[in-house]
Amino acid sequence: MSTFITELAADPSAEGPRVAVKDLIDVLGVPTTAGSRAWIAVGNGERPAERDAACLAGFRRAGARIIAKANLHELAYGAQGVNPFFGTPVNPRDGDLVPGGSSSGSAVAVGSDLADIALGTDTGGSVRVPAACCGVVGLKTTWGRIPLQGCVPLAAGLDTIGPLGAEVARVVQGMELLEPGFTAAVPAASTIGRIRGHGPADAKIETAVDLALAANGCVVTDIDIPSFEAADRATRRIAAWEAYAALGWLLTEHRATLGPDVAARLESSTTLGFDAIRAARATIERFKGDLRRAFERVEVLALPTMPCFPPALAAPDSGTGLTTLTRAFNGSGHPALALPVGVEGHHVPTSLQLVAPHGGEGVLCATGALIESATA
Repeated sequence: MSTFITELAADPSAEGPRVAVKDLIDVLGVPTTAGSRAWIAVGNGERPAERDAACLAGFRRAGARIIAKANLHELAYGAQGVNPFFGTPVNPRDGDLVPGGSSSGSAVAVGSDLADIALGTDTGGSVRVPAACCGVVGLKTTWGRIPLQGCVPLAAGLDTIGPLGAEVARVVQGMELLEPGFTAAVPAASTIGRIRGHGPADAKIETAVDLALAANGCVVTDIDIPSFEAADRATRRIAAWEAYAALGWLLTEHRATLGPDVAARLESSTTLGFDAIRAARATIERFKGDLRRAFERVEVLALPTMPCFPPALAAPDSGTGLTTLTRAFNGSGHPALALPVGVEGHHVPTSLQLVAPHGGEGVLCATGALIESATA
């Protein structure tokens, strides 16, 4: 089954939710393949993990049933979610469309009711984009909130771990297991800032987002974030720089076993210099300042998760802009929730992205639950 790389026999005494773990995150006794033949070729994907990743401690204590290691875009370095080595997970909304990545198996698992909760990682949109493509809910957590020990790195300054579920309640449950003591029992946002004009997003998607916000009955104000597009470009440069630092060594002896798209991304990073990265980090600081000023006016920001509908599986490269509305928030470190919303006359839903100040996962989930209920 292409949704999972390794299926596991759950502890028969466990009675908790079924959990699928992206195969970038260590599970005791199970190899972590990172969805990559090259990673396996160097021996990393053959040795059983000696311990669980730190983020799984709460799952074990709560008796969660870890049922599988979920498939992914190779090395978590791609937004389409395709995998030529382990097969591509089938989008539960439309099998002719990409599932989105890199946490494709995680989104498909909850969208197909194979798991109640799935864990993914998000470096530029890798939880939110597959959630949008598969019509499920995905939460990118505040950078640094969830420990990354035991997770294969892509870009250490951007990587986050977050839960996916078929509905907001499952994402909340995932957060409660990731961080015992977490609660979404907080007031939902009463003021929302609507970000427009970046991407640019399909008109039908923009309309669907507006209708979903209107159904919630809160005050919606247009907010301008002048540095948004520059921050997207800057985060892309930082991600490429850090990905090469973490994984570029695979090009030396294992170039032939890397997927061509991943190899090309790693090789393109060699053209970046220190001056470009220094400028990129300065741009991110300006973006953080714009966001701070926005959050002085509103509690939560809203925009589409993706500017387009999922591209066809037969032409996945047509989806090269899938992360243009998600990636900047990895640069700034802010938490963001992807929530499916229906589109008039379209068989695949689109996705609303809500963004909160650092540490604002609770208000995101509370607000997302209200919108989910209002648009059901």
